[in-house]
Amino acid sequence: MGRVAAPCSGPGRFVSFLTAVPCLPCKQQQRRRRRHQSAAVDRSRMSELGKSAASTPVSGTQAPGSDTYKGWLFKWTNYIKGYQRRWFVLSNGLLSYYRTQAEMAHTCRGTINLATAHIDTEDACNIVLSSGGRTYHLKASTEVERQRWVTALELAKAKAIRMMNDQSDDSADEEPTSQSDNSEIHGTLKTLASKLDDLSTCNDLIAKHGAALQRSLSELESLRVPLEGGEKIKSVNERATLFRITSNAMINACRDFLDLAESHSRRWQRVLQHEREQRTHLEETIEQLAKQHNSLERAWREAPSHTVNTPDTPTTDTGVSERPRKEEASDEDEDTEYFDAMEDSPAFITVTATDPSQHRHSQSNLSGASGGHPNDWNQEDNCSMSSNDFSGKELQPHSRRTQIPEKPNYSLNLWSIMKNCIGKELSKIPMPVNFNEPLSMLQRLTEDLEYHELLDKAARCENSLEQMCLVAAFSVSSYSTTVHRTAKPFNPLLGETYELDRLEEFGYRSICEQVSHHPPAAAHHVMSQRGWTLWQEITIASKFRGKYLSIMPLGAIHLQFHASGNHYVWRKVTSTVHNIIVGKLWIDQSGDIDIVNHSTKETCQLKFSPYSYFSREVPRKVTGVVMDSDGQAHYILSGTWDDKMESAKIVQSSRGSSSSEGKQKTVYQTLSPKLLWKKYPLPENAENMYCFSSLALTLNEEEEGVCLTDSRLRPDQRLMEAGRWDEANSEKQRLEEKQRATRRRREAEASEAIDEGREFEGYKPLWFHQRTDERTGETMYVYKGGYWEAKERQDWRMCLEIF
Repeated sequence: MGRVAAPCSGPGRFVSFLTAVPCLPCKQQQRRRRRHQSAAVDRSRMSELGKSAASTPVSGTQAPGSDTYKGWLFKWTNYIKGYQRRWFVLSNGLLSYYRTQAEMAHTCRGTINLATAHIDTEDACNIVLSSGGRTYHLKASTEVERQRWVTALELAKAKAIRMMNDQSDDSADEEPTSQSDNSEIHGTLKTLASKLDDLSTCNDLIAKHGAALQRSLSELESLRVPLEGGEKIKSVNERATLFRITSNAMINACRDFLDLAESHSRRWQRVLQHEREQRTHLEETIEQLAKQHNSLERAWREAPSHTVNTPDTPTTDTGVSERPRKEEASDEDEDTEYFDAMEDSPAFITVTATDPSQHRHSQSNLSGASGGHPNDWNQEDNCSMSSNDFSGKELQPHSRRTQIPEKPNYSLNLWSIMKNCIGKELSKIPMPVNFNEPLSMLQRLTEDLEYHELLDKAARCENSLEQMCLVAAFSVSSYSTTVHRTAKPFNPLLGETYELDRLEEFGYRSICEQVSHHPPAAAHHVMSQRGWTLWQEITIASKFRGKYLSIMPLGAIHLQFHASGNHYVWRKVTSTVHNIIVGKLWIDQSGDIDIVNHSTKETCQLKFSPYSYFSREVPRKVTGVVMDSDGQAHYILSGTWDDKMESAKIVQSSRGSSSSEGKQKTVYQTLSPKLLWKKYPLPENAENMYCFSSLALTLNEEEEGVCLTDSRLRPDQRLMEAGRWDEANSEKQRLEEKQRATRRRREAEASEAIDEGREFEGYKPLWFHQRTDERTGETMYVYKGGYWEAKERQDWRMCLEIF
């Protein structure tokens, strides 16, 4: 009671005063009104769905917000065919062209990278694109079309340059993936996802309208009043119409999705088949190259041996050409494989004198006599530069080991590991110990002292030019141990050290320390009681280029003799490991070494000739000239870096005839060559012991009292030497992860110090510090002392725990 009755506008005018609800006819009208409104909304949604499907851009047009621009342009082909119509696609900074649109699925006729391209417009309709040695001459049909393309190209170029500059160092270590392929895949997946959303919408609508149609049919069956029959039939017809429209939309969406999936499936199958064919072709090519390599090697071995020069017969040697010193390895060096020995032009020719007596009193004809001693070429050398002292090693009072456990015969698929390493810095690649030898880089650096007696003899020389010859022979001798050593030494951990104490046996002590990890750098200091001191800082830059591995040592080697004060400086050459993927590994040395005596300004230029299948020269050949401060040549050096070096004194020089290249060669007449250095034979069974020399076999021998960071105590290296490679791999991963954790901790401490405004002292080596060399002006790590004193006290409290 007390409620106001709601007015009713229906035909019956019946209303309940208790509930204030409409009468029955009004309720039926409201239900019909709601059904009509719902049907109208569903028709609107289906109409919008159909419009969106119809508005999808077709091939050859640019969708709003898309980075892809497509269209027809005329491309200059040749003078016979002139301009030809081609289909061009601009996507992700790359402009590609095809003969037809259908070719986009399988064949690309050419691609140019806009990041490095130059865009030019010749006239109203022409466009010229040039990048490197590739140039496209294009023509649009109208000036407006040309302007559209130029705008699209400029925008794409700017974006490509921006993307290239934004790449981080970490992303550069990853194997690059084609940006256009990624964009295309993402676009396809986005389109398929959109089609799936359409299918889901249609499915919901079908379910809804199906349920409504079922209700209408149920209501139709329960009708008893003829008056309501017409309205129910009309409602059922509307439901059936909506259901038919929705079902047709569902069928069309399914058809579109199926067509799209099938087209892309066929395309991906063609791409996959093409990649398989390319892989098969590559494997066949590599196999063919390997067979050619082996056949050429057999042919060379079966060919008659080269004639051996004798003192009574004229000899000709190719010389070296003066080249600027290379402080760093250039990109061109990284991408060059050294097979151009045949193209090198000889800078001089040497002829051995047949009768030295005819020159005894011909001082006026001497081109380069030693200073102050015009006739000393006929006398005994002041330091006896002969092979007598190099026929064998000195007696060793200490008993050193002469063998190590033999190398296990483990098979390994090299390509499966190396294919993901192309273009990366070698020191950043996690390599298993299968590619290593059980020595660290510090120990390999110490192997330069294999022929230390050359420096002992040079220290006794009174003539600086003769001393230079022995120093040059020593610089070459350091490569003799690498001819069969294709395995990679262990990368030292930061702070790792290595000592070699041969004071009682050979009069010298050597200490190495890893002073930097990125880039990897090692400092080395050797002090000899026999009159010389050697120090060096070497940074290894290495690149894997698929077919070969280039190792470029950066840094200078310093040698000073105590008695004369002569200070020599030189740098190492590039080492190249060939046949990384297929064939037998072999190593080559190539480049120039310029040795400078900063005390007297005398120089020696050594040239390491790269190996070539087609060259008639002796493999691994080294030639050089020793000159005084005035540039006059005094000695000719010749030999091979894996066997021996000889020196011949120049007694006369003259200008010869011009060569085929128009260069005038210098002819040097020399005395009979004298042996400076001869390689020691390898120990017995060396091929099963990593081809180690006698010194290398002793480098990892356990010794008491060494520093806690010494390479001899490195567990993964020790396990590998014992033949337990699986355990060595696990231990190597543990040590590397420990080093990364230490580096992250230091970086966090440095960041915290910066935030707090404090000074942070980074890592500093324990036994070396940076100083500027007075003679060369270079900053390098030099020994600051204290190591041997700490060893004598056995006080290693300052050492870090790196193992």
